[in-house]
Amino acid sequence: MKYKTVGKTGIQVSELCFGTMSFGGNADKETSKQLFHRSLEKGINFFDTANVYSSGLAEEILGELIEGKRDELVLTTKAGFPFGSDPNARGASRRHLFLSVEQSLKRLRTDRVEFFFIHRFDSLTSIEETVRALDDLRRQGKILYPAVSNWAAWQIAKALGISAKEGLAGFELIQPMYNLVKRQAEVEILPLAESEKLGVISYSPLGGGLLTGKYGIDKKPATGRLVEQSNYVKRYSDEAYYTIADRFVGYARERGIHPATLAVAWVLGHPGITSPIIGARSIEQLEPSLAAVDLALPDGWRQEITALSIDPPLATDRSEEAAR
Repeated sequence: MKYKTVGKTGIQVSELCFGTMSFGGNADKETSKQLFHRSLEKGINFFDTANVYSSGLAEEILGELIEGKRDELVLTTKAGFPFGSDPNARGASRRHLFLSVEQSLKRLRTDRVEFFFIHRFDSLTSIEETVRALDDLRRQGKILYPAVSNWAAWQIAKALGISAKEGLAGFELIQPMYNLVKRQAEVEILPLAESEKLGVISYSPLGGGLLTGKYGIDKKPATGRLVEQSNYVKRYSDEAYYTIADRFVGYARERGIHPATLAVAWVLGHPGITSPIIGARSIEQLEPSLAAVDLALPDGWRQEITALSIDPPLATDRSEEAAR
């Protein structure tokens, strides 16, 4: 396992981050424990969670597991999606962020998290209100660095500008979706991160399982996130994605590599990515993703794999400049 610096923070994290979305849900407590310890064995020191994962249970399980190891680990958590029926238990208001941090710290059994994410953009709260709240939480030592997930590049850039102008703590880590069929981050988000020296932990390197060999044009199982969870069904509904998956799985198998290993390695190979977030509901699912750190992509492989996909549109309509 190699370790990378998160943006300008000086914090060293493993080149893979383990995401705990399955904890307390698809992975029961005992399985979560196995996944956690296998990740540690592989050298992972970076764990990502959120208040909404299993309605707080993921944080509780992770909090138990890190006991005695807390100072050796780097933790993230998030707030923003609805957490209960209270109309104020959501968004990026000062009120919600302060309450969420306190509740997450209790569940995690810690006095701080290294990175605290705004989980999604809140159109009802001004960005200035949000970044001031994050700065105050940082000054209190409850979070060490503000972070953001699922924001557009212009929203991130605007927040960075406000933070710089007002002398507030700015985002140091971002979390976009990124995989072979979902490459929108390449257009503006990853270039922004490289320009501003932001860390990037991208999620869904396997496309919700699409790139594992389980799915294809003529291969759609009865179970799995892409058929059971409405948000994933909608996210990966384009038939072109399944064509790409077939091409990719064929490419991997021709080279004797598990598709999941190659999918994670492809994401890891982007220079703007700090650590892809991997996750699993069992040890058997986890192993191929962990193996990505042992796979050095030969020259040309990443370009060949990329060519199996569809390039996202440019940020402007001046397509004639793409080759310049």
